[in-house]
Amino acid sequence: MNSNDALLNLANQLEGELKFDKLTKALYATDASVYRRIPLAVCYPKSKADIKQLIQFANDHKIGLIPRTAGTSLAGQCVGDGIVVDVSRHFTQIIDLDSKEKTVTVEPGVIRDDLNRYLKPYGLFFGPNTSTSNRCMIGGMIGNNSSGTTSIKYGVTRDKVIAMETLLSDGSEVIFESITAPEFAAKTKLKSLEGSIYKTVYNELQSKEVQQRIIDSFPKAEIHRRNTGYAIDQLLDSEVFGTNNKKINLCDLLSGSEGTLAFTTKIKLQLDPLPPAETLMVAAHFDSIEACMKAVAPIMQHSLYTCEMMDKTILDCTLDNIEQQKNRFFILGDPKAILMLELRSDDPQDLAQQHKAILKTLQEQTDSYANPDLRGKEIDQALELRKAGLGLLGNIVGDKKAVACIEDTAVAIEDLAGYIDDFTKLMEQHQQQSVYYAHAGAGELHLRPILNLKKKEDVALFKQITDDVAVLVKKYQGSMSGEHGDGIVRAPYIPYMIGEENYQIVKSIKSAFDPNTIFNPGKIVDAYPMDQKLRYEIDREEPQIETLLDFSDSLGILRAAEKCNGSGDCRKSVDAGGTMCPSYRATKDEKDTTRGRANTLREFLTNSTQPNKFNHKELKEVFDLCLSCKGCSSECPSNVDVGSLKAEFEYQYQKANGASLRTKLFAYNTKFNAIGSKLPSLTNFFFTNKITSGILKSTLGIASSRSLPTVSKQSLRSWIKKNLSVIQPVSPKQEVYLFIDEFTNYLDANIGIDAIQLLAKLGYKVSVVEHKESGRTFISKGLLDQAKSIANDNIEVLTKVVSEDTPLIGIEPSAILTLRDEYKRLADDKDKATDLAKNTFLIDEFLDTELKKGNISTAQFSKEAKSIKLHGHCHQKALSSIKHTFDLLNLPENFKVTIIPSGCCGMAGSFGYEKEHYDISMQIGEQTLFPAVRKAEKEVLIAAPGTSCRHQIVDGTKRQAEHPISILNRYCIDRA
Repeated sequence: MNSNDALLNLANQLEGELKFDKLTKALYATDASVYRRIPLAVCYPKSKADIKQLIQFANDHKIGLIPRTAGTSLAGQCVGDGIVVDVSRHFTQIIDLDSKEKTVTVEPGVIRDDLNRYLKPYGLFFGPNTSTSNRCMIGGMIGNNSSGTTSIKYGVTRDKVIAMETLLSDGSEVIFESITAPEFAAKTKLKSLEGSIYKTVYNELQSKEVQQRIIDSFPKAEIHRRNTGYAIDQLLDSEVFGTNNKKINLCDLLSGSEGTLAFTTKIKLQLDPLPPAETLMVAAHFDSIEACMKAVAPIMQHSLYTCEMMDKTILDCTLDNIEQQKNRFFILGDPKAILMLELRSDDPQDLAQQHKAILKTLQEQTDSYANPDLRGKEIDQALELRKAGLGLLGNIVGDKKAVACIEDTAVAIEDLAGYIDDFTKLMEQHQQQSVYYAHAGAGELHLRPILNLKKKEDVALFKQITDDVAVLVKKYQGSMSGEHGDGIVRAPYIPYMIGEENYQIVKSIKSAFDPNTIFNPGKIVDAYPMDQKLRYEIDREEPQIETLLDFSDSLGILRAAEKCNGSGDCRKSVDAGGTMCPSYRATKDEKDTTRGRANTLREFLTNSTQPNKFNHKELKEVFDLCLSCKGCSSECPSNVDVGSLKAEFEYQYQKANGASLRTKLFAYNTKFNAIGSKLPSLTNFFFTNKITSGILKSTLGIASSRSLPTVSKQSLRSWIKKNLSVIQPVSPKQEVYLFIDEFTNYLDANIGIDAIQLLAKLGYKVSVVEHKESGRTFISKGLLDQAKSIANDNIEVLTKVVSEDTPLIGIEPSAILTLRDEYKRLADDKDKATDLAKNTFLIDEFLDTELKKGNISTAQFSKEAKSIKLHGHCHQKALSSIKHTFDLLNLPENFKVTIIPSGCCGMAGSFGYEKEHYDISMQIGEQTLFPAVRKAEKEVLIAAPGTSCRHQIVDGTKRQAEHPISILNRYCIDRA
């Protein structure tokens, strides 16, 4: 039986799904590390019975099982040559909460932040966190023994694990939990694999000589972030080995074992009360890294909740970033480093005393030159600045990247200053600029060298730097891995870090648990080489790929896809907020993430032998459910713009395969609406009549349940010709040019009229010119030749009249923001496109800016009380801000506005009309938007700037949503 036949036979025995097609294997070949290993298959088990079947199959066929949750591993824990077992789809239940005992039992696929949202009403939370907490899962946190910024107060994941239900390598079910010495002794006598495990642990660790050797060779015990190999040193701290009366728990061993010992199906966790409500952060400024590091030890004598560091390099990354200027308010002078010190208390007076005490320490025992304090939202701004600096630092254009290999070292607090000094010298030897961002209070330093792992010499340097850092860490008896795990990148250093004799104990324990090496082989024990099977072929001839869209800002479309570092921000849940990726939120399928799409495009553009490298059904599949919401362009830390990648893919794919009739009809929608608007009554009868509309839908593949948009009684341009000159203000404040987009002109002319009337009432002269449609429909359907022609024509016309003094403003976000976004990729004249983009605004943006300048006042609006629920358009969220609309709607004195915390509405232009996408479209709407609208009282106004959004809302809830400008026009009572 060949491997595919065996896998097919296995798939037929499982409740869950087993996939071994080319696309799925490509999706799971990488994680957030630098490695790429093509798996044999990927399984999404639905039950323990499925996992038992997988274990039996792995034993029979001598292959590995690689457990995976969100796949955000930086060290390569989640990639391998066997079957990847993804528990993130089905093992996601919170099983039991005991609020009295402060414990919770969960399955391994529960997301950390989702768990804490569930626990919050009970006044509890799971303390350990990570920067990936909105998508990382408890199983992965245990595999890595994750820590995060809170570890100095709440400890690491290992400290919180009470019990684990597991399947051993023979398929037996075993619970690991705290047991007494007699219970442990009884376990060693069991005639089973479980008994063999306990017996091996005892035999290997019972000798006092061995125990002392472990203590002497392992990272110092006071380093609470220490994940080098298996935590056999932790097991010594128990009554079994005579050091105290503490029970022993082999969960300490499983935590940080990276899925190499057993397969976990259920976890019981210890919880903590929610942190005190009152909080304050001191931002201690230093003139040198050395002074900053020396300050950590005295500062840590205080009861801090976080002690985080960022250096000048990170701060400087935000200097020219317009968005981050507002977050730099607390930066005084030009610090070389800042320590961010968080204090908390339920008592404001106690918090004040803590603040006074830490200032005294800073002034008397450190060389800080400024210590501003931050409160409330200011703390969030400071944390956002640090996060933004790191994102900008990591988002390097080209093949050189910040590489994860030595970013996870940890030393004792008293060793930190000396270690940093030595570390800096070492980096200078390798001509690497040291960049420090650290969990300073935990003695952990994060640093990544900047390397091009496509080049042989940099791969050699990758290993050499890691070799040298291992020697340095060993000198300080530190941990090579603090919180990110050993994985592939650091596992080869375990024998050196803990000593060869201790490593043999680690191997013996692995053998006892997993004699056939089926669980995540190549990690921790008998490690894969750290400089092989990298994501990119070394010294490859770079593929040359011609595109219509201009991707020169990323040095081409391939490098635009390669920007994805695998961090998996696109896998966050609906409750985490944001927009990216709406289809993934519905399907929970990796192929529907930004990461999945970028990885697949990279894979095929790199390895395809087709003349047209885009001509692959696998690429068609991954882009099929992309709604081009643009959420990724702002929410992805690497700003991977999948909307643009999809448009180029569709264009290139249609070169080889042609475009369907439906695709062409949607793309040329404006032409048909123009024809229909000549006889609007007849057109609307045809679109609304059940029989005629049914024939149209059936013929074009439009969902039968979807209503069709009707055309306006007169186009906006027709109305303008008759009325514009009549309503202009006598003494205008400013002249603005209104972009007459294709949707407003033919389908929503009333909104265009409202916009012109509102502008006139507020004192603005509205001018229009003859220009073409935006080209949005052509871009979304991949007809880029047509879109390019439109963009060039519009740029030529509009740049003659649009300027800083006479801006261009638009009503429909998806149309007007095309001029700010895609036109810069489409245009022949990039300079003109850029100039036009600078002076192009959503009407909401423009009026909000005028409001801030004092040119519009509350007095110009009715005092009538109104409640409004606002849903923002995806493109507006990504390329502008919904806050402009929110602030504008709050202008009338008695308006109360609430933003619906929704992502994408699910319509996305033609996407929601297409019959094969209708169910997904409605499922996306049901996640947040539809329930919020249904809950709103009848008198509450529903506002939505997007035409697609308003259509989706009426189809999904039977409620009519209005454009915010229509609402404001109705309640605007005064001409300026």
